[in-house]
Amino acid sequence: MKTGEDGRSAQDGTAGNPMISVLFVCHGNICRSPMAEFVLKAKLRERGLEERVAVASAAAHDDEIGSPVYPPVRRLLAAHGIDCAGKTARLLTAADYDRYDLLIGMDRHNLADMRRLFGGDPEGRLRLLKDFAGEPGGDVADPWYTRDFEATWREVNAGCDGILARLRSGEAL
Repeated sequence: MKTGEDGRSAQDGTAGNPMISVLFVCHGNICRSPMAEFVLKAKLRERGLEERVAVASAAAHDDEIGSPVYPPVRRLLAAHGIDCAGKTARLLTAADYDRYDLLIGMDRHNLADMRRLFGGDPEGRLRLLKDFAGEPGGDVADPWYTRDFEATWREVNAGCDGILARLRSGEAL
């Protein structure tokens, strides 16, 4: 397994379980991908699995680089007891393909951006979040445009629950 953004290596997993690294990607890294990052981190922590999975997020475009998580997303996360303090948008890089085991786009545009940057997906690491929610090929609604942060919350939670179910069952991500 790869080394995640937090610098932990595959050897840092627990009880012989290898560390898995996951990178969520959306357009600007201020709404959907940080929401997914912090939701998955919280769910992993609740289940005592935080040492098995390194989670981060990045932007496919440079519009918001350095910006904090969008205030309505911060408020929504906080309302659910999830802190995202200190998170700022960072740009996806070509090196991320080798740094992460799984790179998860929020929509088909993100997936296309990743394929373009990475020159394809030779190792089969690219997915959509809704692939894990029983909706293969589906897009997570962008609340920047829809203004429906609750709908995005539900979609992100469903995808993160699907990731957790696969982790717990030992099924490949």
